[in-house]
Amino acid sequence: MRQLAGNLTVQVIFAVLLGVALGVFVPDFARTLKPLGDTFINLVKMVVAPIVFLTIVTGIASMQDLRRLGRVGAKAFVYFTATSLTALGIGMVVVNTMKPGAGFIRPTDLADAPLPGAGAEPVGVIEFLSNIVPPSVVGAFAEGELLQVVFFAILFGVALAMIGERGRMVTEVCERTSEVFFRIVSIIMKVAPIGALGAMAYTVGTFGVRTLLPLGRLMLAVYLTMAIFIFGVLSVIMHRFGFSLWKFLVYIRQELLLVLGTSSSESAFPRLLEKLERYGASRPITGLVVPAGYSFNLDGTSIYLVMAAIFLAQVYNVDLSIGQQLVLLGILMVTSKGAAGVTGSGFVVLASTLAATKTVPIEGLAILLGVDRFMSEARAITNFIGNGVATLVIARSEGQFDDSMRLAADAAEQR
Repeated sequence: MRQLAGNLTVQVIFAVLLGVALGVFVPDFARTLKPLGDTFINLVKMVVAPIVFLTIVTGIASMQDLRRLGRVGAKAFVYFTATSLTALGIGMVVVNTMKPGAGFIRPTDLADAPLPGAGAEPVGVIEFLSNIVPPSVVGAFAEGELLQVVFFAILFGVALAMIGERGRMVTEVCERTSEVFFRIVSIIMKVAPIGALGAMAYTVGTFGVRTLLPLGRLMLAVYLTMAIFIFGVLSVIMHRFGFSLWKFLVYIRQELLLVLGTSSSESAFPRLLEKLERYGASRPITGLVVPAGYSFNLDGTSIYLVMAAIFLAQVYNVDLSIGQQLVLLGILMVTSKGAAGVTGSGFVVLASTLAATKTVPIEGLAILLGVDRFMSEARAITNFIGNGVATLVIARSEGQFDDSMRLAADAAEQR
């Protein structure tokens, strides 16, 4: 019982239920809890700029390593990019079709109790692009101009890669510093239940219990999209290369349960390496593709990010054009590489994306705070399955897969 009470997911569930109860029965008091959610959002915003900078710089360094590994690395990078774009595209289509955020806030709600930044004007494509170059690097970090931070990070990473081994020490410093900031994220997530309590109590106390319906629709849409991606896209890819997705899922079921319990695909990283080798993929392939996939092949995170961002636009009645949504998709292709399997990092990446596009107020994250944890398991599992599938596909395409080991593994699972 004590172990269950210490589980962060259980704590968030309890906090959300308590917040809903307060919003329904004591709405006046519930509205006073808004600073709890706001403070948590500020904690997240505090680490966004350095995390985005460090992950992009180290990511470009990793791409340099992939290029050194020749054809396999290039093939992995092309595969990761294609599946991430597919995941983003499916998520964009589903959220625009289902419109889970429509009707969350009525015009009268905004008049009576305006949310931060409500009614923000979308930024045009030209204005958006012209704001890329920062007049001051320090100013970009200090003012939280994430698009400018991304631009500088790309320049810094490319320059670091160009000087080769002489820049290796700087790359290692960035990697170690990145670990520190992700540990800070882990610490921040410890107080997520308090933030969820304040955000949910304020939302229900201000706008009524009807606001739970759009959040439920968002969760349904996200889970539906991830199911379509896994059992549609990934299943077709597996079949094309002579594998059965269902048999592979049965084979890694214990690892899937571990990821489900921890909400982090990183928790099962060592076991995935071992399982893929026993399934028939060669060690050189698994040693390259799986670690690279944990940074570049985050299909579940990509789906969640695009759907959550457009959901918030729908909530605030911000009409995003197709061009603006494509710009959003392009930014997500970059910023999603910062969610490297760490619990809570997806929320940080979403904050960075909203801050970069400026089409949706970042304060809207408080609306998602109560349900984000319930979708983190789906993100982690989709990422985990996607990396396993990528390894098998690339091993097969390189002729470095042993089918006799696969058949033996499948037969063992059937006993």
